Amino acid sequence: MTMIDERRWHHDPWDDPDITDALVIERPRKNRRPFKWLVALMAFLALAGVVAIGIGGLWYTQQVNPKGDPGDPVTFTVNADDTLETISERLQDEGLVTKAWVFRWYVDHHGGLELTPGYYQLRPNDHMGNIMSVLRTPPSETFTKVTFPEGYTYAKMGTRLQDKVPRMSSADFGVAATDGTIRSKYQPDGINSLEGLLFPDTYQVSNGESEGQVVRRMVDLMERVGGQEGLDESAISIGYSSYQVLIIASLIEREAAVPEDRAKIARVIYNRLFFDTPLGIDATLFYQQDASRPFDELKALDTPYNTYLHTGLPPTPIANPGRASIQAALNPAANPSQGDPICTSLPDDVPCLYMYYVLADEDGRHAFAATLEQHEENIRKAREAGVLP
Repeated sequence: MTMIDERRWHHDPWDDPDITDALVIERPRKNRRPFKWLVALMAFLALAGVVAIGIGGLWYTQQVNPKGDPGDPVTFTVNADDTLETISERLQDEGLVTKAWVFRWYVDHHGGLELTPGYYQLRPNDHMGNIMSVLRTPPSETFTKVTFPEGYTYAKMGTRLQDKVPRMSSADFGVAATDGTIRSKYQPDGINSLEGLLFPDTYQVSNGESEGQVVRRMVDLMERVGGQEGLDESAISIGYSSYQVLIIASLIEREAAVPEDRAKIARVIYNRLFFDTPLGIDATLFYQQDASRPFDELKALDTPYNTYLHTGLPPTPIANPGRASIQAALNPAANPSQGDPICTSLPDDVPCLYMYYVLADEDGRHAFAATLEQHEENIRKAREAGVLP
């Protein structure tokens, strides 16, 4: 055995078991599990995002380009006051696009859309790009809005149409309204004129329509409104035919200036018809006459429309009535109750009925009376107020 020379041995701290035991203790390992979970979560979210984007992209593609073949073309109208928002909502309502907001987004990101009023031929279930392309081109038909006020005769309607759509002729409109080719279900045999059977409203007249087609549309709308208001059942409800009710409605339209007078004027007309008393309606005197002629001359002129000389209704309406006058003709006001001021001076055994009316103020309101004496007093007051000559 070789002996170690202690004199040549250098002391090293590793030789101390107390020190070496402390130094060789293993360092604790770091816990990497939370970090791994974080990485996994981020990876999952990224994958979910990719999947969501893919699903969203697929959904968007299906909105822009629906499955299946486009349907047959249908007419879509762009109005003068339309915006991208209003047409997108109508496109959705009419089944031409699936989502209005998607169409707006598509348009905004594909160059926008400048709208031109008119009629367009669009195909349901078509690609939004095709729909936008059609709406960017000139419309298949342009149109002009024409408003025909209540109380217009067919002759005035023809003039208004010619003024608003110069390519159309008031004369041709008049022929279409009177030659008997176009008829209304309310029109009795032997009457060819459509006076009173053309519903006054605002119409979109296209560049492809004729005067006769406009007349046909107006007749159709009057029939639809008449059905809505119960005109078809008028013979049962009030004892007059639909055509007669339209004659009465035309008289109301030409006489009434304020809504509250319509039903009372209707009651005066029905009361006078019941007692076979001449209607005495001024507006009938001017029908088909020169309006510049003095009133006294017109009053003495013996025509079928002179309701001072002849009892009963005139042979045709004298104008085209609106919905409110049709409603009044179908729903006349009740006669005044015994407590009404116009009834207090009457004997108890005398019925109090609306029999007369006269213009009462500059706003067009009328004063109603049950007796001739009351009527003459109302005329005197109207003259004093300067509303009658």
